[in-house]
Amino acid sequence: MTSVPVFLYHAIADDPPSWIAPFTVAPRVFVDQLDRLAGSGCTVIPLGTLIDAMRNGASLPSRAAVLTFDDGFADFHRTVFPELAARDLPATLYITTGAVRTPGRVTGESLLPPADMLTWRQVGELDDAGVEIGGHSRTHPQLDTLPEHMLHEEIEGCRRTLEDVLGHTVGTYAYPHGYSDRRVRRRVREAGWISSCAVANAFSSPDDDPLRIARLTVRADTATDVFQHWVDGRGARTAPFRERPQTTVWRLYRRTRARLGSPVGGP
Repeated sequence: MTSVPVFLYHAIADDPPSWIAPFTVAPRVFVDQLDRLAGSGCTVIPLGTLIDAMRNGASLPSRAAVLTFDDGFADFHRTVFPELAARDLPATLYITTGAVRTPGRVTGESLLPPADMLTWRQVGELDDAGVEIGGHSRTHPQLDTLPEHMLHEEIEGCRRTLEDVLGHTVGTYAYPHGYSDRRVRRRVREAGWISSCAVANAFSSPDDDPLRIARLTVRADTATDVFQHWVDGRGARTAPFRERPQTTVWRLYRRTRARLGSPVGGP
């Protein structure tokens, strides 16, 4: 089975807010990781190319990788995109629409704590420059703990907002926190999203589920040798695989906490 690392980044910064710091990669480390991808003979492909392999059996390079970024931090515009553009690398940026900065509102309306986020003007500029823009919900909740009536704005409303701003259809979604279940994935499919990313901290593959694409989270403490192993196709499972029992138990626990009014938090 062909293992494809789909890398998941959040912020790329030297001095991030404390809440996102564990998931923030320093710019110099990020540059080194991009150089490692190039030096290892790995071809960075658009996410859509991987999805085409999943859905239609399209061929992939012998060693392929995908770059994805969640939430919509402002550093993508000033730090990440110039490095990607200099190397002609494709990427997908998943936007939490309620967190986008708008005039008179610095932090937006989402469950994410305060941070320097993109503006809608910057999102549009990145879209015009060829970055694939995807949806990452409206408020960044744990979707699999929400009652049915609350899913509409998080899944369909998110897409409507992005399409209104960008002026074209958007097709890819990412589950906040990586959490989904069959009900959530059904709603994503019915809303017209053609793909969606989870986390799983595993490799994806042409046999993966396009509505539950496995990704590898790159963290502040991701060691150089671990990243290199991922680039080389080593060090993690390859999707698809059965959900682990502890994952099911964890979902039930989170749902119970949410119903009691004390949801389990996380970035």
